[in-house]
Amino acid sequence: MAIIGIGVDVVDIARFERQLERTPGLRDRLFVPAERELHVRSLAARFAAKEAVAKVLGAPAGMNWQDCWIGLGPAGPEIQVKGTVLAVAEERGVRTWHLSMSHDGGIATAMVVAER
Repeated sequence: MAIIGIGVDVVDIARFERQLERTPGLRDRLFVPAERELHVRSLAARFAAKEAVAKVLGAPAGMNWQDCWIGLGPAGPEIQVKGTVLAVAEERGVRTWHLSMSHDGGIATAMVVAER
């Protein structure tokens, strides 16, 4: 397998929380129903993961944030894609996603590696 891209993102949790409070509907726009009720630390890490996915894919125009979500697989959190994100991923030859997320000290971070 060959690496197609690597994406990294960092989110200030307090700032992200204020944005969610100030912008009605943002939580619904960014997250699928299964993610929406998670603690803000987990939401920030998931948002960082979605941003990292977008970076791997070249930040495609028209990306629907709900077409990428973080599910729980047997080994832990894993990237799930459909629709707009899946189309770009397939176009670029992505077959496998690797994800690492963390939050500590007011910061959430995620790193994504895409492979053929």
